[in-house]
Amino acid sequence: MFSEAVLRIAAFALAAGITAPAAAEPAALDPAVERSVETFGAAPFVPTTDDEKAAMARLVDYTLALEKRDFAAAYAMLSLTRQAVTPRLEWESNLRKQDGLWADGRIRILRLQWYLDPPAQPAGLYAAFDFRGDRSDGTMDCGYVVVHRAAPDAAFAVATSNVSIVPPDLIEDGVPKADVLRQLPCYLGKGIATAF
Repeated sequence: MFSEAVLRIAAFALAAGITAPAAAEPAALDPAVERSVETFGAAPFVPTTDDEKAAMARLVDYTLALEKRDFAAAYAMLSLTRQAVTPRLEWESNLRKQDGLWADGRIRILRLQWYLDPPAQPAGLYAAFDFRGDRSDGTMDCGYVVVHRAAPDAAFAVATSNVSIVPPDLIEDGVPKADVLRQLPCYLGKGIATAF
């Protein structure tokens, strides 16, 4: 039930809580999307517009590569830590098992959570994007992608991701039923807190 998967980037615009990007500009996250910052007791931190654009750019590049089934490009965007614990063949095989994820869905970013230097993780800035995708067949995809930047001048890399598929019989009035809701990463906002 859980797997990395492909975000349908074309559906980001309008229906996704993200404004459509210009030709060479990364997508911008809608200001109304819920945001939070956790610094784990360190000095207050406020992500800049450039931080958000860079994190979004990595999310978009990664998910576009997956949508095109360009596994080599997507795998190259994973952090070295992630690559060290997930061999490419295993990683790609898991993606191929869930080939239909978001095939015709619409993606909506539900939340962006920032984490600065979380304990027991490689130091740096993390951005966790929680999202849901609604397909025309009534199923729903629900998950998160976490990107990490080790230093202010470094590029973001994909630290982890997780996706659940919710069939129509477990959805009521557009929301997963209560017993299912407790298990879904996009609604729990698990992000970095439980993903490592």
